[in-house]
Amino acid sequence: MSDREQSVIQRLREASEMSLFRYRQPLVIADSGGKDSSVCVELARRAGIPFEVLHNHTTADAPETVYFIRREFARLEAMGIPCKIEYPHYKGMRTSMWALIPQKLMPPTRAVRYCCAILKERGGQGRFIATGVRWAESTRRRDSRGIYEKGAKDPAKRIILNNDNDDKRRLFEHCTLQAKRVCNPIIDGTDSDVWDFLLSEKIPLNPLYAEGFPRVGCVGCPMAGKRRYRDFARWPAYEQMYIRSFDKMLEMRRQRGKIDGSWRSGTTGEDIFHWWMEDDVLPGQLSFDEYAEMMEE
Repeated sequence: MSDREQSVIQRLREASEMSLFRYRQPLVIADSGGKDSSVCVELARRAGIPFEVLHNHTTADAPETVYFIRREFARLEAMGIPCKIEYPHYKGMRTSMWALIPQKLMPPTRAVRYCCAILKERGGQGRFIATGVRWAESTRRRDSRGIYEKGAKDPAKRIILNNDNDDKRRLFEHCTLQAKRVCNPIIDGTDSDVWDFLLSEKIPLNPLYAEGFPRVGCVGCPMAGKRRYRDFARWPAYEQMYIRSFDKMLEMRRQRGKIDGSWRSGTTGEDIFHWWMEDDVLPGQLSFDEYAEMMEE
């Protein structure tokens, strides 16, 4: 076993101890269906700790991801590992990407990712969670995520530990607030670390990687940029689902008197889709980036 693997296993064992002590429940491994989650699940198994696996069904994942999760959970449950698929709720009711867009009166954007908050990140409340988040994936994650994290409504009370010997370690471990705690055990792992482990150990993988997809996630995610064209070429039904949702969104805006000079009365869901894909700017409308910056402000 490499030093890198030993380090991850040690972090998972420490997180497990804290979970059992603070929450009286096993650590939860969040499994998105991606390669990083697969690494975390396998190393948690090798760590010999009690744990559960949770998948948040976003309703916009690729069909291959949905089927992969079902196969993986059947495999893990056969080994005695509890697994759960959690379905999204909003305002006390089951929801989906296609229902949220009309409710929010706007498409999800890079700056306003309400879809992530509702569809991906609500599962596991009141538990200690382990994720496959890595610094190598984005500058934003490098600046805002840590090995261990404790959330809080007040940002000043949030605790983020960026190394295993952080001065705030005792504060994190002994804080009595029942806030959601997170461990990101492979956060300092590189792409090579992840792929070397997966391939050498022959860990089951989402089949989309074999098709050349560098990452798997929601089909049409704004964070994917121009890679969305490949998504919609591969799964054209999702393009139609977005367009129908944008049509419903426009109808809701009309009913609420929110059709203005930008999204005028003649605008269609298909017009919104092409604007959202950054193909063109609607007449009188802000560019996608200008709109994202305005919403962020």
